[in-house]
Amino acid sequence: MNKIETKILNCSAVREAEKNMVFAARLTQRGHMIHSMDDLVKLYEKSFLDETVKTLGQLPHPAIQKFTVITVAVVGASRRFLSQITRHQNEVKFMSASLQYSNYSGEAEFAVPYEILTASPEIQMLYEDSCRSDLDCYGRLCRAGIGHDAAGYATPQGLRNILIISATPYQWKHMIGQRSCRRNTDETRIVMLRVWKELYEYSNPLFAPALTGPYCQRDKCLEGKMSCGHPISRLLLPHEILHQDYPYLTGGETE
Repeated sequence: MNKIETKILNCSAVREAEKNMVFAARLTQRGHMIHSMDDLVKLYEKSFLDETVKTLGQLPHPAIQKFTVITVAVVGASRRFLSQITRHQNEVKFMSASLQYSNYSGEAEFAVPYEILTASPEIQMLYEDSCRSDLDCYGRLCRAGIGHDAAGYATPQGLRNILIISATPYQWKHMIGQRSCRRNTDETRIVMLRVWKELYEYSNPLFAPALTGPYCQRDKCLEGKMSCGHPISRLLLPHEILHQDYPYLTGGETE
């Protein structure tokens, strides 16, 4: 968990998402004023305030948040995270490093779960020995002439992976809201909180805590009887949640 990295690959798309959202909203109300392409372009280039973005982001009209795609790279998360996050399919695209085409012999690394990362040296060694054994089996199968695809079945769930995710702002907010919930695995929460942190740095109003974070801190838990029983009771920024729930990764202590 301490080696996972995230990065927005098309940073300009965040600002473009704001611009397209405001433009789309204005277009619905100013159709009678547009008589030519020049009129349309003027409306598209018209300036706007952050408060406008925040107000529009709160409206129950997700279509205006779907005219731009933001692409994020995740380096070092496990293949278990891959299997979880790819359950999101609406307006989301994924591209992952392939076990079929990539040869990890001598190159493979594995993610260490947060709970094990903060456990005793004996527990950490137990986990690491298991992962190394699986990776050693993978390497021996490859050297014996077994294809990478078949040998890949021997790799541990913790095998570190490279993943590219493209999604609209609306879907990013949906994924972050759902996957930063404490009902998720630590790794999934850590990745999505880090993605949210970057998105928020580029657009405070579009990805504000009141619009983006865990549902429990925005309104109410949506898990019903499956609730974690430990809701976040006030609006927190992503780095604050990371610091509170995963102090080992931020060098702090729990509140």
